Amino acid sequence: MKSMSRNAWLTFAASLAGIALLFVFEETFDRFTMQIFKLCAINVILALSLNLINGFTGLFSLGHAGLMGLGAYTCALLAMTPAQKEDNFFLQPIVPWLLDVHLPFLPSLLAAGLFTGFVGWLLGVVALRLRDDYLAIATLGFSEIIRVVLTNAQPITNGALGLKGLPRYTTMWWAWGSAIAVTVFLVLLIKSSYGRAFKSIRDNEIAAEAMGIDVFGMKVLSFTISSFLCGIAGGLLAHYLTTIDPKQFFFLKTFDILLIVVLGGVGSITGSIVAAIAVTASMEILRFLDGPLNLGFLVTNGTPGLRMVFFSALLMIVIIFRQQGLMGTSEFSWDALARIGLLPRRGGKERDG
Repeated sequence: MKSMSRNAWLTFAASLAGIALLFVFEETFDRFTMQIFKLCAINVILALSLNLINGFTGLFSLGHAGLMGLGAYTCALLAMTPAQKEDNFFLQPIVPWLLDVHLPFLPSLLAAGLFTGFVGWLLGVVALRLRDDYLAIATLGFSEIIRVVLTNAQPITNGALGLKGLPRYTTMWWAWGSAIAVTVFLVLLIKSSYGRAFKSIRDNEIAAEAMGIDVFGMKVLSFTISSFLCGIAGGLLAHYLTTIDPKQFFFLKTFDILLIVVLGGVGSITGSIVAAIAVTASMEILRFLDGPLNLGFLVTNGTPGLRMVFFSALLMIVIIFRQQGLMGTSEFSWDALARIGLLPRRGGKERDG
């Protein structure tokens, strides 16, 4: 009980400190920095949603870019006013049943998650009978199908022109509030009997089935929850960028998310959060490499894409020397900090140390 009490107080204090930091950041940082800070939160949600499938359930899925696109368009179309829709759909009018639909941001965001979750459920029922590379190819193909539909469904999505002038609803509080809520939900899910079932399927499907676990049903559930979270992230992204088009949800976007998951540690919530923040921030910090450089031994007039080469080299070094990622399958805990001496040990252990 004492351990639980101490950890609870530490968690409460850390939560208050985090909220205070958000206030400080909003008052201190410039608008551009805050935009990057919000993008970190969105990438945290995307990484956690993919890690639920790939890391905790052991399913190799590559369809998140398409699911994110569904969430983005659903949220945008529901949150836009009729006037905004008429301004966007000037080549071909929007379908009449969608023109007058206008919801506040929260219901639009939840509807985007639910619709994406439903589509994920349909995909899961069909594709999750496949395994390994076959599942990856099937989900990748499904992602491309969604992108093609978004491009050609002109009366609903405005086609290749996309949607512009979306309200900037994704504030820092919406972005990080959603990221925190998703993190808490996943922590509780993984610690529940469902989470233990997901992990058992990842470790050994045959043994899990022998223990009475509905393997296929648990796979579909995991995929559905992941799709729901991906739709939420897509909705936040749409109202963060304020403009979306199908090209933004090309299948390479999935690999960006997968990169974060692998770097942080497949099967680690903490790793996904740390890697999402680190990768998102690093991509902006290294932007100076694309401009003119004079390092004495290296002089360039500006090489677009050089930061990606440097960033890729850093990632290769990390993966080569630490294949399990930054966190492996480990999670943050106050007891772990106490064991390595960053926090005092409890009771008699503290006196013994």
